[in-house]
Amino acid sequence: MEHQVTIIPLPEEQTALWQARVADMIVHIQQEEYQIPITREQQPDLQDIAGFYQQGNGNFWIAPMEDQVIGTVALLDIGEQQVALRKIFVHESYRGKTWGVSHALLQQAIDWAKEQGLHAIYLGTTPQFKAAHRFYEKNGFIEISEEELPSTFPILEVDKKFYRLLLR
Repeated sequence: MEHQVTIIPLPEEQTALWQARVADMIVHIQQEEYQIPITREQQPDLQDIAGFYQQGNGNFWIAPMEDQVIGTVALLDIGEQQVALRKIFVHESYRGKTWGVSHALLQQAIDWAKEQGLHAIYLGTTPQFKAAHRFYEKNGFIEISEEELPSTFPILEVDKKFYRLLLR
């Protein structure tokens, strides 16, 4: 049985507090689970989430549970009615079908993008995240080559595998 998870845009009230909770969760997952030597300071988007993501056709959502953030997802406006899927993270204790947090976050982003009349969602990921590849493919994303990405897509150093979801 799936538990009920609430997905909301990053709250405008107490933004700094929620932003700190988001950064704490993401950096913990990056450093502790995946041994990626990246700091909060090396991710300027985490210092100003609203200014970075909640612009144009972009947005940023959280899955709050009491006073903590258990999941995040973002869409970054890359122009031409297209967005990049970014910052999809779920706290280790809330992964899997029981909670359905990953699916709820992704579905929120897709539904919102469709409501905005966007054409496509792109994403980049690392080759070793096999479970993530299966997750994206199961949710309709098709693997594409780097050459098929829009020129405005922000490729991260770790991105070696790319996907696209057409919305129309």
